[in-house]
Amino acid sequence: MQPSRKKSRITSLDIAHRAGVSQATVSRVLRGSPLVNAETRRRVEEAVRELNYKVDRHASSLRTQRAGTLALLLFEEPGPEDVQINPFFLSMLGSITRECARQGHDLLVSFQQLSDDWHADYEDSMKADGLILLGYGDDVLYQEKLERLHGQGTHFVRWGPVRPGQIGISIGCDNHLGGQLAGAHLLELGRKRIAFLGDASSRYPEFLARFNGCEAALQEQGLSLDRKLQVDASTSEEDGHRAARELLARGLEFDAVFAGSDLIAIGAMAALRDAGKRIPQDVAVVGFDGLSQARYSTPPLTTVMQDTQLAGRLLVDSLLMLVRDQPADSIMIPPELVVRTSSAG
Repeated sequence: MQPSRKKSRITSLDIAHRAGVSQATVSRVLRGSPLVNAETRRRVEEAVRELNYKVDRHASSLRTQRAGTLALLLFEEPGPEDVQINPFFLSMLGSITRECARQGHDLLVSFQQLSDDWHADYEDSMKADGLILLGYGDDVLYQEKLERLHGQGTHFVRWGPVRPGQIGISIGCDNHLGGQLAGAHLLELGRKRIAFLGDASSRYPEFLARFNGCEAALQEQGLSLDRKLQVDASTSEEDGHRAARELLARGLEFDAVFAGSDLIAIGAMAALRDAGKRIPQDVAVVGFDGLSQARYSTPPLTTVMQDTQLAGRLLVDSLLMLVRDQPADSIMIPPELVVRTSSAG
């Protein structure tokens, strides 16, 4: 006599397959989420009846509780040899960790690539109560992921641009003001031919706001940024070096460089020195971010500093407000200009 086989337990994955929906959608229907439309809810409930699915009471009780964990997703940016993590976002990590601990939450840190399916449902799998998103590339591609998160009803906040009608909550720098501070500083030094290194397009709204802010400062003096002195660059020293070489190859006069990030500025200064340009005598250079290495670059870099400590606290506070079903608003943090030798030696 052969031993009887134990009948396998029906799971939510079986329900999802029968109803033609995702497992996350099944989970939302079972917990009564209002984010599921009536037709989808009907299909899931019908599949539950057909398969005689019984909810595990222990698992159900766990699901109604919070995980007590927040997930921090850091996005890797393409580099010349391997992926990189922007050190600007790493500088926020300590502040985010401390604030999580202060509020009694653990922090799950995950490194992602934008090509990955990083919008997997952390909440439904009980990995985390919500997501903090740091770092991204092309804003147009990024929006698709945010729309998916929003559609899933996931609690999330991100560091990024603050714009009317945007998806979700953002904590970000007042990039336009930062650009104005940089432009006004260079004008005070008598610099009028200012080059901008960074992708100043709608696909990179933070760089674009910095460019527009700098131009606003020049326009107050009847001047403007020459688009022929703008070179696209991503946030890396290598790309800053390349962009500065391209700028020099154009053969146009310029007496200052405003870089969209500190890393771009540091790479650009190396290229300018290689070309025999004295910094700041021939070319004044200003970066953006306030990285610690900017203080020790050659020469020390003038930068528009973003308050990463405050940013970390606000990201955690705002996310926990959403988790607790409390209203939260996007916030812009004012930057500060830190003057060093690269512009005013």
